[in-house]
Amino acid sequence: LDSDVFIAAKNTYYAFEICPGFWDSIVYAHRHGRVRSIDRIKAELLAGQPKEDLVVWVKERVPAGFFHGTQARAVHDAYEEIALWVQRSVQYLDRAKAKFSTEADGWLVAYSMVHGTTVVTNEQPRPDSRSRVLLPDVCAQFKVPCRDTFTMLRSLAVKLDLRPKDAT
Repeated sequence: LDSDVFIAAKNTYYAFEICPGFWDSIVYAHRHGRVRSIDRIKAELLAGQPKEDLVVWVKERVPAGFFHGTQARAVHDAYEEIALWVQRSVQYLDRAKAKFSTEADGWLVAYSMVHGTTVVTNEQPRPDSRSRVLLPDVCAQFKVPCRDTFTMLRSLAVKLDLRPKDAT
């Protein structure tokens, strides 16, 4: 999962106080081997304020094995291939290339290349973008499956259903 999945959810439609079931479903799916992220995404999420809901959730509720390491040689090799492709591209502006090199996106694609996983992000493809290197476009270039949050929730058969206690 990309950091924007978590950040957009907590800021909008799945805010912690509105939809705790979303957050529970992420943990549940992880415990059943269906959802994970990487250490570099964790670092981005923990960059928020210490008392922010998302930071607290990552520290207190997310299981220890949720964020996988990116230290393996194969992941580094895949990342190097991705970074080289971005840097050599004449399509992207220098500031887009520089920003991409400081983010976790390339590492997420590299991890997925090596481990055969699907990237989940809210970013939309824009193959003609010059000002930003977008995750779905990088995934497409390296033939890594990429889905959005709602597609993921459907594939996990998540049901966020509020039933009043007195309903029969």
